Amino acid sequence: MRILKATHLGMCFGVRDALALAHETAAEGPLTVLGDLVHNETVLLDLRQRGVRIEPRLSDVQTPTVMITAHGTSDRQRATIAGRGHRVIEATCPLVRSAHERVLALVRAGYHPVIIGQRDHVEVRGLTGDLDAHNVILEEADIDRLEPRDRFGVASQTTQPIQRVRFLVERLRSRFPHSEIRFVDTVCQPTKQRQDAAEELSKRCDVVVVVGGTHSNNTRQLAETCARHGARVHRVQTVAELRTEWFLGAVMVGLTAGTSTPDVVIDAIEAWLERLAAEVVIPVVEVVS
Repeated sequence: MRILKATHLGMCFGVRDALALAHETAAEGPLTVLGDLVHNETVLLDLRQRGVRIEPRLSDVQTPTVMITAHGTSDRQRATIAGRGHRVIEATCPLVRSAHERVLALVRAGYHPVIIGQRDHVEVRGLTGDLDAHNVILEEADIDRLEPRDRFGVASQTTQPIQRVRFLVERLRSRFPHSEIRFVDTVCQPTKQRQDAAEELSKRCDVVVVVGGTHSNNTRQLAETCARHGARVHRVQTVAELRTEWFLGAVMVGLTAGTSTPDVVIDAIEAWLERLAAEVVIPVVEVVS
């Protein structure tokens, strides 16, 4: 059995910076993160062990300092938090912040905003929270339900697969051939890189292990990409979830991970796979670029 490790493993810079800011702020005094700072349970457990409180509702916050998650929020929500007397610490990923700015620019230019993404995802709620009118789409059926408009401005949740985004934009253009449709690409580069690497990995592997949080959208998308290209996919959060029987008969096993996965978790899983490979044949570790 051979192990292929995808490129672009480990945390993206947005997650890394958000965690560093949380650690620094918590060292100064009590801190509450409003929602999950990132969608990775291992990371959240570490934050709690450092004394950071994580609350899904503003009404439950009891600390003077509140941190916005890496997924961002609306200006209206920030004003509400500040209005309750809290000090607001901003951990929004710069690429998410850029997506907010580009959506608002579309609105100012007179386009009706359409966001491609999961309607209930925290990032999408943040992107739409300052909009008086908008639509969120994720499937072709969502486009069929849209009302005609003269001008549509389309942006995306940053962790959506770019292929899906482009497909839906073209479907929107077909549905409304007489409308002006302006698309701004807000899918982040780390997501694109991991999706490309996952596609190449899945074409070469019998089995692919995808590491990441249960609620992580980009991890789920990686798993779906690998499965779509024929690999047997096992999605795990920690090394404890791995099972030997998953790899029986496998010649090539791939490893990839979501953008909020700690290096220590990835390293532990890679070491487990290498030990298993050593029991079958001398392992060869390659890097897919």
